[in-house]
Amino acid sequence: MGWVARRYLLMRGWRFVGDAPVVPKAIIVAAPHTSNWDFLVFLAVAKNFRIKVGFLGKDGLFKGPLGVLMRKWGGIPVDRSHPNAVVESVADHFRRHDEVLLVITPEGTRGKAKAWKSGFWRIGDALDIPVVMGFVDGKTRTTGFGPSKKIDGDPHAWMDAARIFYADMGGLRPSKKGPMILADEA
Repeated sequence: MGWVARRYLLMRGWRFVGDAPVVPKAIIVAAPHTSNWDFLVFLAVAKNFRIKVGFLGKDGLFKGPLGVLMRKWGGIPVDRSHPNAVVESVADHFRRHDEVLLVITPEGTRGKAKAWKSGFWRIGDALDIPVVMGFVDGKTRTTGFGPSKKIDGDPHAWMDAARIFYADMGGLRPSKKGPMILADEA
């Protein structure tokens, strides 16, 4: 599926930019998350940079035949009704595997979110792994990777750097880009 998405983007004039993470474990923030198509864009990014990425999905998506595909594509089912359990479950996944590049959409929705959920930085900080700024920008038709920075106990410093990096990026549907604030700041 990734090669189809990659080929389609290239035919539409998109460019892949930046450098893929060269660490065995990292959180990759996918932002702005404004469309269902973001999923295919990040499959294309993974294919282009020849990396294997995982992603979180609602546990309901992992039932039946779709579940087989979701797992094959790197999906990890989560029960979103228990947010604290999600963070611990994902941290456990990292501890059990030698290599994990996990894509997380901190907005948590394709609609205009009021704030970013904190799970990405709580996982990154607890495991002392870098959080990479992945992006999609429809205006410039670019997607790929930006800076990588550890949280080091200070999510606000990471968010300050992210606000600068993502400032001019609108995702695929700019009207659905929400504010870049953490839920505890809202």
